[in-house]
Amino acid sequence: MAQESLFRSSIGRKFSMALSAFFLMIFLVMHFTSNLMSLFGADAFNSISHFLGYNPLIQYLIQPILLLAIIYHFAMGVILEIQNRKARPINYAMNAPSANSSWASRNMIWSGAVILAFLVLHLIDFWFPEMNYKYVGGLAEDPNRYYDELLHRFSNPLRVGAYVFAFFLLMMHLLHGFQSAFQSVGARHPKYTPFIKSFGKVFAIVIPVGFMLIAVITYFKTIQ
Repeated sequence: MAQESLFRSSIGRKFSMALSAFFLMIFLVMHFTSNLMSLFGADAFNSISHFLGYNPLIQYLIQPILLLAIIYHFAMGVILEIQNRKARPINYAMNAPSANSSWASRNMIWSGAVILAFLVLHLIDFWFPEMNYKYVGGLAEDPNRYYDELLHRFSNPLRVGAYVFAFFLLMMHLLHGFQSAFQSVGARHPKYTPFIKSFGKVFAIVIPVGFMLIAVITYFKTIQ
């Protein structure tokens, strides 16, 4: 009963949301690493993509957990936002921004919603065709197809623009969310908190900007 009431409380929900955030940030690093291989040529990208695409551990364990973590993280964000609004019926004097809050912290729910919408489109663009290729169409393995598929996806400037915009919002989301996740699990200490803040800013900028650059560079490859 105590454990159940904990995860129904605001503190418990923030804690569990932080755990899902850590998992998603680890996935971001893995995804960035695999995408980065595209800058080193077709062979490098095809090799890592084929490994990830046919590895049973990733396909049947990590991938379903990832999808659940995305849904759970966003759902908890919505629930906590509703709780916060109920706790302050007077909306901060007509939504006047606090001097102690950033744009990112005030708009986490909206940046999260746009990122979720982008993830749905990303699934339609990449994951659904992959599932169709392997499990619906039952086509034979082709370890050399991934790089050409990436070039095809990023040959559309509108898709690249949407990709860049989504990762800009992810950067804003992480600028607040990285540090907030550590606070939610109680990782606050005068000695370590400054490092967490500094590392969080670097992570929040480098990873999204890296994704943006990969998309833009790949697009320019397609128009050469």
